[in-house]
Parts: sequence; structure tokens; C-alpha cells
Amino acid sequence: QVELVESGGGLVQAGGSLRLSCASSRRTLSKYFMGWFRQAPGKEREFVAAISRTDGSTAYADSVKGRFTVSRDNAKNTVYLQMNRLQPADTAAYSCAASDRFVPRPIPSQYAYWGQGTQVTVSS
Repeated sequence: QVELVESGGGLVQAGGSLRLSCASSRRTLSKYFMGWFRQAPGKEREFVAAISRTDGSTAYADSVKGRFTVSRDNAKNTVYLQMNRLQPADTAAYSCAASDRFVPRPIPSQYAYWGQGTQVTVSS
């Protein structure tokens, strides 16, 4: 069992920034392919960003490319999602996810372990 805990969500005005963190006290996250997903009320969960466990390569949804950055700090056993120039459309519950297998496509079913999520609300 991989316990993932997200933090850093909150209320921010449009154009502002937040940094989300995903940590685990029980597993070494550097051994996992990590992803960030979000779900807004009434909508399906959607991919936001992913980072490889091997070469640190990253991938982003088109809607956040150039504004969000995913990274990992192995010394702190934490994965981050830096979110800049936030827009009201970014309002959602954000969750981190982990997979101990290669993720060919960053879709929810590829990740076995999930955090509880942290709410991000962007006001206009």
C-alpha cells in the first residue's frame, strides 16, 4: 500500500500561483511513476501532469502546458506541481497518483495508488 498525501491547495485569485505537494511516509516515491490529475464538480477526472521515475521526463495536458511544472525532490520524498497563471477553469480537486510500472498513457487506470486530493479554487 502506498500512502500519498497531497497538500498546498487553497483559494487564489486568477493569475496567482500555488504549489501542490505529494508526499509519502511509507514508500520511496522515486521508485514510482507519478501523475497529477484533477476533477471538477460534474466532470470526469482528467490528466494534468506526469513525471517519470527513470529519466525525470515530464508530460502535460495541453490546457496547463507552459503554466504548470511537475518535479520531484527525492531527498524530501516529495513530488510537486507548481501552478502559475491560474485560471478559474483550473478549479478542481487535485490528486497525485503513483504507479510502480511504466505508464504508456497517463490515464487514471494506469495508476494503482492515489491520494485523497487537495482542493484548488481560483476566483475571477
